[in-house]
Amino acid sequence: MVLDKIKQPNDVKNLTEEELQALPQEIRTFLIEHLSKTGGHLASNLGTVELTIALHLLLDFPQDKLIWDVGHQAYTHKILTGRASEFEHLRQYGGLSGFPKREESECDSFDTGHSSTSLSAALGYCIARDLADEHYKVAAVIGDGALTGGLAYEALNNASRLQKSNLLIILNDNEMSISKNVGGMSVNLERLRTSSKYVGLKNDVLSSLESWPNGENIIRKIRSTKNGIKQLMVPNMVFEDLGVMYLGPVDGHNIKAMLETFKMAVRINGPVLVHVITKKGNGYEPAERHPSRFHGTDIFEIETGLPKRSNNPGYTDVFSTVMRKMGDRNPEVVAITAAMAEGAGLKRFRNMFPEKFFDVGIAEEHAVTFAAGLALGGRTPVFAVYSSFLQRAYDQILEDVCLQNLHVVFAIDRAGLVGSDGSTHQGVFDVSFLTSMPNMTVMAPKNKWELSDMMKFAVSNHDGPIAIRYPRGEAYCGLKEQRAPIQLGRAEEIKDGSKVMLLAFGSMVKKAEEVEQLLQSHGIDAGICNARFAKPFDKEYLEAIKDRYDLIVTMEENVYTGGFGQQVQAYLNDIDYKGKVLKIAIPDEFVQHGSVTLLFKELRMDAESITERILEVL
Repeated sequence: MVLDKIKQPNDVKNLTEEELQALPQEIRTFLIEHLSKTGGHLASNLGTVELTIALHLLLDFPQDKLIWDVGHQAYTHKILTGRASEFEHLRQYGGLSGFPKREESECDSFDTGHSSTSLSAALGYCIARDLADEHYKVAAVIGDGALTGGLAYEALNNASRLQKSNLLIILNDNEMSISKNVGGMSVNLERLRTSSKYVGLKNDVLSSLESWPNGENIIRKIRSTKNGIKQLMVPNMVFEDLGVMYLGPVDGHNIKAMLETFKMAVRINGPVLVHVITKKGNGYEPAERHPSRFHGTDIFEIETGLPKRSNNPGYTDVFSTVMRKMGDRNPEVVAITAAMAEGAGLKRFRNMFPEKFFDVGIAEEHAVTFAAGLALGGRTPVFAVYSSFLQRAYDQILEDVCLQNLHVVFAIDRAGLVGSDGSTHQGVFDVSFLTSMPNMTVMAPKNKWELSDMMKFAVSNHDGPIAIRYPRGEAYCGLKEQRAPIQLGRAEEIKDGSKVMLLAFGSMVKKAEEVEQLLQSHGIDAGICNARFAKPFDKEYLEAIKDRYDLIVTMEENVYTGGFGQQVQAYLNDIDYKGKVLKIAIPDEFVQHGSVTLLFKELRMDAESITERILEVL
């Protein structure tokens, strides 16, 4: 096995030509076998095997810096830096992260997990290197999907100032992110892929010039020419117009071709972008056929690619069904996604109502302000987005939607602990930042039926900004009989009790039921209330129960600071509540990767731990 020879960084440089040819298939087999047992980002990693090998042949680790945009395609990088033996525990608590982590290895230059950040970080490294008069290489790998994000263009615009040293940018173009790419950049890249006449001519010219005396100066002059051959053959060469030299396209599964181009690129002063064409899922037929499904996969059968998991509907499925029905019944409803049509449950809406569906690319900030414009134009926009990605649009939510009190519905998926993707994806901050915004309403359902009811309320019975947060995974089917009509700011009492009231928000209602049963075994008759609203929360209900309970326990799947519990306690203090308040929430820390069940236990937020904490207070 060639892989057995890779124990530490840079070992790949010691392989023979024959071993290098065998290495990509060994890595693919390794990834498929391990991810079938652990789950993870398979398709993106299968597509970047040769690209990663070429970069490791070019760079010296850890001196040189390699920054992966998003980071879900860095598994081969981890293998080539000596971490193959840790893949047995990939994305498990205490095990190997599914993303680059600086604390995990010196060869990981930047912690990533969200999109479009690599170019800004790489440029920062370059400037710091130059100021220190150091000479290490800096390379950033960004996908064509990530290149739809505005932050990438801000960095490209700023990169032109780099004139006396090099920044290597690799555009990993597999023609898709999680959803099919959209917009002008996608069209531009398609032109570049197919402009073989220009590409062949340019590569021949550059190769010849390199061997000439003073060849680099000639190359720089060609680069600065605005009316040369490139304008005649390839219109809208956006990279070179921004001052970034463009090379490619190059076959992303040909190690030798990439390495030759990379060596050429790093000898040129200034930012150089190498356009590499790869195939997502390459080498594994199920992932090639269904790259979106294998973007982030659960454990699966290798032979068929079929997942080994429950077929019970999740909250995303419930949302998907409700949106499809709303598309039929309400002509004003429109749907927005930021490159997550399938992940956020809008695939069926898109297929049935394409004229009312808008994928804006990885551009959450634009999505929110775009929704504001739609609302002002008389539509009812529903922006379906993961909680951790909505953070990117904080200013737009506050300034463009809440300030104008516009009727925009935020359907916030993956709210709460999401598990294996780790700290960059845990959706545990939205309650805190959204409830701080004037005019915003924040809700969370206790089960699948309440999600349906809340969506209908948000679209048809509300006016103004409104957010509904719901967790990843299987939708709770309990408490079906508890279905009081949704009223703005009104809670729903599930069970009366004495001494202890469990005031639970959203997904924590199910856990409150478990806690109530455990407390009964200790002779404590606890009540349960489904808060429904974090803003405005039910102040009348709190006033009604303040003299009946010695302990009010707030329960939420959000950080402690600025969360539902803190706001409830502040109000109880205002109304002179004499009892105690126990706030069950995520501690003020970033939560690492691991199964959601285990994370709840580690955070002392599982039913047994909550019961223990209540007994301690009593």
